[in-house]
Amino acid sequence: MQVVAVIGGKHSGKTTAIEALVKGLVKRGYRVATVKHVSQKDFTMDRKGKDTWRHAKAGAIITTTVAANEIATIRRGDTSTYGIKDLIQPFENRVDVVVFEGFRGLFREGRIPKVVAVKSSEEALAASRQFRPLIAFVGPFATEKLGLRAPYVDVIRDPGKLADIVIEHIKRT
Repeated sequence: MQVVAVIGGKHSGKTTAIEALVKGLVKRGYRVATVKHVSQKDFTMDRKGKDTWRHAKAGAIITTTVAANEIATIRRGDTSTYGIKDLIQPFENRVDVVVFEGFRGLFREGRIPKVVAVKSSEEALAASRQFRPLIAFVGPFATEKLGLRAPYVDVIRDPGKLADIVIEHIKRT
């Protein structure tokens, strides 16, 4: 199982890049999972008063809902100590690639290949110094003229190119 991180500031194009990447990988036969970081401290997918919320209030630390076309599991607890291995464990032997959105601090170091969404030349230059391995830049700002090693991908005009770059990186490692 391979892991790729898509990181960048707010409104930089991370989700658009992930949409293009996931579509491209699936089209090429890869099984893909995504993990989205939510920075809001009080965020919950659960809704006050709903049955799963009531289960949790009663003490359940894991609640699973099963519908006709979807299974959702909510695990409650302190996630501040979670690492990459904790987050990808549920996907073992089920997917080929896990794509993370966000988690900038978690991916600052390490071997996880990174796609960085940028909005300016300053962001691109800073990211090129901060993140390794950096395999591509995406977003509304082209980085070709900056002389950076990682290519720029316009996922709006050429959505399949990002998947091609990621697949090539996976094959090399």
